[in-house]
Amino acid sequence: MNGVNKHGGIMRRVFLRIMLVISLLFVGLTQQARAGTPVRIGYIPVLGSSALFVLDGEGWAKQAGLDLQLVRFGSGPQAIQALVSGRIDAYVAGVLPLLQARAHGVDVKVVASGSVEELELVARGPLAQMMPEGQEGGLSAQVIKDGFAKFKQEQGHLPRVAAQPAGSVPDIMLRYWLQKRLDIAQPASVINIAGVDIDAAQQAFLAGAVDAAVLREPSLTVAKMRVPEARILATGHDMLPDQPGSVLAIVKPTEVPWAKTLTGLFVKANTLVAQHPDEAAPFVRTALGGGMLKEEVLQKALVRSAQHFVSDPARIVEGVRQLQDFEVEQGLLRKAEPVDGLFDLEMWKQSQQ
Repeated sequence: MNGVNKHGGIMRRVFLRIMLVISLLFVGLTQQARAGTPVRIGYIPVLGSSALFVLDGEGWAKQAGLDLQLVRFGSGPQAIQALVSGRIDAYVAGVLPLLQARAHGVDVKVVASGSVEELELVARGPLAQMMPEGQEGGLSAQVIKDGFAKFKQEQGHLPRVAAQPAGSVPDIMLRYWLQKRLDIAQPASVINIAGVDIDAAQQAFLAGAVDAAVLREPSLTVAKMRVPEARILATGHDMLPDQPGSVLAIVKPTEVPWAKTLTGLFVKANTLVAQHPDEAAPFVRTALGGGMLKEEVLQKALVRSAQHFVSDPARIVEGVRQLQDFEVEQGLLRKAEPVDGLFDLEMWKQSQQ
């Protein structure tokens, strides 16, 4: 009889352990379902990525069943390394590095644009002072060339310009502007380019360690407020009309069920940023400055950039084609890939329905 009771006790303990394991598994699955589908998104902390910060901050992604895992990078090439290695599923940053990802066999496509004409060249100190004020339509190529030459003559060295690492959008745009817009065949003959990450570029400019920098908002507004003599030498439009800026790109968008949802939310958020920057400001401020960026600075940056928040990816196709051809000329890409293959225009069209 004691043997029967002992056996029964063992069976009860085994049964209870099995039920405990089952309940833990159920709780785990329930929590995972509640959290939503995980989507790893690499991003660059710039104003052009504002739509991502808004859709995440507003809770729209969570409401749609997506668990966004945002991964911050200091430059496009860094994010591309993560994309190529499969560490992120989507990307919100400059479009040009994506050409390199596709050259490595990654089936990544741009499904929406975030902004256009983001990047501008701003100067300070003697370089800014050597450029004439108030010219209609911006500074001419000859005026800028003369300014560079005068700076070298008077300062004894070439102007130092901070951009981002080779292959990044700021670096490519600076070289494109010099060679294609100003007709300067050898950029190294007129300026020294320092390739640093995005935060270092702003810090170098504010500290006076460089004479100019390729910056985006809100860094441009910060620079103009903290360095009174700062001057814009080239706007985004000067560098390239409809200059491609930040984009939303997804790996194999037609094969992942959440791609259409994320695209629609991104476009919705980008529209809000363009039309109601005051509503977007708190989310953008938290993402870019950890809440430390002054509200007035961010408000000015958003208002100044409102017209540049463009979601239609078709708007930047031609600019990407021109810049890809330039990258091939520079030896950054072995050959030009069909640019149309980089874009999935249907996702954006469906988001408008």
